Amino acid sequence: MITSKIIANGILRAVIVLVSVALFLYFLYQIQSVLIYLVIALILTLIGNPILDFFKRRLKFNHTFATIITLFLFILIIAGFIMMFIPLILSQGQNLSLLNTAEIEKSIVQLINQISIFLESHQIDSSRILKEADITSKINFNLIPNFLNVILGTISSFGMGLASVLFITFFFLKDRILFILGAKKIIPDSHEDQILNSLEKINHLLSRYFIGLLIQLFIVFLSYIVVLLIFGIPNSIVIAFLCAVLNIIPYIGPLIASILAAILTMISNLGSDFQSEILPTTLYVLLGFWIVQIIDNNVSQPIIFSKSVSSHPLEIFLVILMAGFLFGILGMIVAVPLYTILKVIGKEFFPENKVIQLLTKNI
Repeated sequence: MITSKIIANGILRAVIVLVSVALFLYFLYQIQSVLIYLVIALILTLIGNPILDFFKRRLKFNHTFATIITLFLFILIIAGFIMMFIPLILSQGQNLSLLNTAEIEKSIVQLINQISIFLESHQIDSSRILKEADITSKINFNLIPNFLNVILGTISSFGMGLASVLFITFFFLKDRILFILGAKKIIPDSHEDQILNSLEKINHLLSRYFIGLLIQLFIVFLSYIVVLLIFGIPNSIVIAFLCAVLNIIPYIGPLIASILAAILTMISNLGSDFQSEILPTTLYVLLGFWIVQIIDNNVSQPIIFSKSVSSHPLEIFLVILMAGFLFGILGMIVAVPLYTILKVIGKEFFPENKVIQLLTKNI
């Protein structure tokens, strides 16, 4: 018989559980920066493991020295990227006169007027529409100095975050055997072999995936540089790098990269004639980017990703598509690594399932 005391105890337990979950989620929210550092450090560790093993097997370095050299390579690469951005910041700062909001407004008005004249020459009465829209009056140009302050704050916090990530990565690489031994003590004996085999396969496949991702981004990066250099766009290396990084977001990233490239191309040519210089150059750059993206989406990306995680290209496409519909851009980014983890776990714990056998036959 259900009494009021039993109901009260059930309600009390439910409240305690809900409060505990809420407190736990609030705790995770408060330490979200630390969690992000851990995830980034884990990705760097997965990328660094093959490099570390190469130094140990081929060059006969001891484990600690190989770890230090691997971390030093990461630092050199990161420093190289930072040095690449300095010319872009200085050049674009001069082009846009970022500290002079009146000059920015003048440049934008000049570009709008050039677009209006071009459209008028093609019998499109857009000048009246542009004037009625009064775009410049709706833009708060004073936001730009505030935006710069945000950038400076981000750079200062980036230094602390980078140091934290590198510190964590060092110990992930150096003490990975200790972590495995510690995990063995925690894991139930009945599932120890399955869990350890899963972790080993996940580590292997995700290492290949992230290295494959770097190769794919590097191919896109070089292709973008070629396109931008052909048309004489200033700071082509940095613009190509920014656009290549956006390719981390499947399918949507390349579209954003094209828009970014078009904007930076027009900004770089401000003051030139719109119809004879700005518009043709921008269209040629966009055409070049679209050709690169078609090749990447249909050739290099499916081959690299399917080989790295042992999945069919169509399988990867459908997984990314479904993750995008369910969880948006973040889902598209994490779709392939998470799907790979689930496949490995499924193969270890449910090897008799026909669907899992079909999906994991190459793992």
